[in-house]
Amino acid sequence: MSRRRAHVAMVGIPAVSHVLPSLEIIRELVARDYRVTYANDPAVADLIAATGAEFVPYDSVLPVADNNWPDDPIAAMDLFLDDAVQALPQLRAAYDHDSADLYLYDIGAYAARALAEAQDRPVMQLSPTFVAWTGYDQDVAAHVWELPGADAYRAKFAQWLTDCGASTTDVDTFSGRPAHALALIPRAMQPHADQVDDDTVTFVGPCFGTRAADGGWTRPADAENVLLISLGSAFTHRPEFYRQCLAAYGNLPGWHVVLQIGKYTDPGELGTIPANVEVHSWLPQLAVLEQSDAFVTHAGMGGSSEGLFTGVPMIAVPQAADQFINADRLVELGVARRIDTPDATAANLRAALAELVTDAETTRRSALLRAEARAEGGTSRAADLIENMLG
Repeated sequence: MSRRRAHVAMVGIPAVSHVLPSLEIIRELVARDYRVTYANDPAVADLIAATGAEFVPYDSVLPVADNNWPDDPIAAMDLFLDDAVQALPQLRAAYDHDSADLYLYDIGAYAARALAEAQDRPVMQLSPTFVAWTGYDQDVAAHVWELPGADAYRAKFAQWLTDCGASTTDVDTFSGRPAHALALIPRAMQPHADQVDDDTVTFVGPCFGTRAADGGWTRPADAENVLLISLGSAFTHRPEFYRQCLAAYGNLPGWHVVLQIGKYTDPGELGTIPANVEVHSWLPQLAVLEQSDAFVTHAGMGGSSEGLFTGVPMIAVPQAADQFINADRLVELGVARRIDTPDATAANLRAALAELVTDAETTRRSALLRAEARAEGGTSRAADLIENMLG
């Protein structure tokens, strides 16, 4: 008789910045001979299929395709709730007759926790960003709940929890206090890390693999220094910012520049490209960072984690969401300079780079935090902890 393989189900959302952080964990669980299913929107099916997991499609209504997110925080939160409400019946159709032994879920995939609790199955959150700490409700959440529309949102959320059979019916606990969580970020990036409940949250650091499928990048043999400029995968239609970068770093002696502009910017909007600059809509960022000397980043958690993991000093130019908090944290850690977009002129960008790469303390701090990030365990430790949850 063959033994039954334990079934691990991951449920995510189709934002690439939420999919990439946990992919190597999924790949590792497959390699350890677990049966792994991964529920997400077909838009990211190729990314998931490459891990060897069984793809389970569900249709998401999140506006990731056109990146049309509302500026109002309550409206944005309501999008995730609406997505969960319509996703849960789709997940039940897939998993009520094929329940998992353990459910893993992204922070935005509320339907997964509801499903697991209704089935009385263990559940673990995989967080691609910072987690709540003691005092978070007073420091952050309380201000959100004072915004217009917050009361109606909370009432709607609470009613859904009651109706869907979740055992956790408190909105704050359900949405922000998982019973078990892996934080897939360097602990150094966590605000108030000493106030995080270590009994429920474990920081495993960035979970990177070889990313061989992403392709490689070769540093030019004659490049004295390499500068990577990237605003990530979402808020990338910033042609004026890119033009300022070209003015700042184009033809800068001793520097080869790699500029990633994303899928929303036409290279024709940039004007003349200097000889020392290569422009891409996408490239294997980690591979480039491993060979870089400086990094201009939007300070998304993914980019910030990659910068720390590779020990590359950063210029943080935050664009949205948690990037402003992340940028300030990188500055506090002593590995970055922050420039807000209105101040991101060619002169300021060039001055920040000159200051960054000549500061011995920045170099020392970058090396120290690189070592700390790599010592947190990453993919292997995350997979070990998931196995422990399976018993």
